[in-house]
Amino acid sequence: MAEIKHHSDLSPLSERASRLHLSSLSLAQGMREGVFRSLYRGQGMEFNGVREYLRGDDVRSIDWNVTARMNKPFVKVFDEERELDVFIVLDTSLSMRMGTGRVTRIQKAFDCAALVSLASLHNGSPVGAVVFDGAINFSCAPKHGRKQTMFLLSRFEKSVEQEATGGSALDSALLGALKLLKKRTLVMIFSDFRTAGYEDVLGRLCSKHDVIAARIGDPSDSVLPSLGTIPFADVESSFSRLLPTSSPSFKNAWFSAANRHVEFWKRSCIRHGAVPLILDTKKNSFAELQAFFTAREYR
Repeated sequence: MAEIKHHSDLSPLSERASRLHLSSLSLAQGMREGVFRSLYRGQGMEFNGVREYLRGDDVRSIDWNVTARMNKPFVKVFDEERELDVFIVLDTSLSMRMGTGRVTRIQKAFDCAALVSLASLHNGSPVGAVVFDGAINFSCAPKHGRKQTMFLLSRFEKSVEQEATGGSALDSALLGALKLLKKRTLVMIFSDFRTAGYEDVLGRLCSKHDVIAARIGDPSDSVLPSLGTIPFADVESSFSRLLPTSSPSFKNAWFSAANRHVEFWKRSCIRHGAVPLILDTKKNSFAELQAFFTAREYR
């Protein structure tokens, strides 16, 4: 029997993942019964053989090749495919490593990716992922089983803890997913979407798959603490500027600009066929995902 590590033997991220196991059971049920429950049913019909024709069968299901060989009518039998593949797109870029509270954007994204991976395991769904910063760090097609899920969690942890390269390869990650996924899949993107040029490939991905664009936000995106005039720097470009955080007019302008940017992003997601979801670093990841998946209206 495999040894179960004590919490003190685990890294902070491994311990976080360990604590998410119980929550993932409830999330798995929410995914099955909530707004995306239809994705688990009727994904397609898998051919399962033939049987003799019975009175009342649809004549359109007759297998004429078998009927000709056997000299009596046979019909094709199909089983409904109830398996839903899940694919996670995880952003570990420099901008994701920022946050004003105890949890950074990247830690929030890790929590959510771990929860979805574990919930997929409970649902018997194959799960895969692509992890990126300024380049693609890892990708894996959806596969079944606990071994696959633990492997993904390990890769998530490694990518989060290693030093990130500058820039964002979100467009390449989405294009890679488009090429990698062979059947209709539930794709979940965990990113701050602080980049451009990914919209066209997002639309192409949405035309073939069900895509949730989960934007990882932080309170500082729209509300600044009153700290006087202090320097701010862009981690991606190293551009810096002094900002008057105590100025009411500046605070209002910062708030308005942030809201406009998010609303523009939402409309862009919907226009390209993705479902927008905003997650907050100061809120409980399980509660946010559970509320989303059990909702009856999501657009």
